Amino acid sequence: MLRLLRYVLVTLILLLVFLASALVAMRYAIRGREVSVPALIGLTPGEAERSAGNAGLLLAIESRYYSPLQQGRIVSQMPEAGARVRRGWKIMAAESLGPQRVAIPNVIGQSEHAAETNITRRGLEIGSVAVMHAPGTQPGTVLAQSPGPDNKQAASPRISLLLSAPDNAQMYVMPSFVGKPITEATAVLQKAGFTVGKISTVAVDPGAGGPGMIVRQFPAAGQKVAAGRAINFDVSR
Repeated sequence: MLRLLRYVLVTLILLLVFLASALVAMRYAIRGREVSVPALIGLTPGEAERSAGNAGLLLAIESRYYSPLQQGRIVSQMPEAGARVRRGWKIMAAESLGPQRVAIPNVIGQSEHAAETNITRRGLEIGSVAVMHAPGTQPGTVLAQSPGPDNKQAASPRISLLLSAPDNAQMYVMPSFVGKPITEATAVLQKAGFTVGKISTVAVDPGAGGPGMIVRQFPAAGQKVAAGRAINFDVSR
């Protein structure tokens, strides 16, 4: 009985050694058939096919699209260069059609939203966006663009915009008109480009001055106000 158990144990050990050896041999056999994918981007299709063939691989041009790369060059590949694959593997690649030439739309004077719509519907992109104060211009209006609208051969560009600032109106610090006649304040404000809004009369202490004197103002002195804003007053009766 002991001899039989010993025989079975030896048999199992030999079987495990055989399986391990077979696994190692299979792994080395598979690894021996693996190759490194060459770098094909920037090559012509002919050059790329030869490079792939020298590595024991195949090449398939599956698509063509516009890119900054020169026309007739490989612009992308899958698997990527350096990947390990089996011999005979097919590399999927794309060929460049070269830079796409487009006419730049004129968006000067348009709102930011309208300009973005006109740019993106042509397959272009918004580049950098800067703002500046431009009194007399609607906030968010395109003041300038780059490339300009006269550029007819831009290569897949991003169009940068210069917009009028959101707080584009010229701002002033409100002076104090309290204690002054409403007629004087009206003349000063109209000359500065403001308008006189609502004038309310209120009862005041007789010693505070005669009728028509400014008691309160809205906005108050010291506040910032935009040009053209209406200024309201309370004046004495």
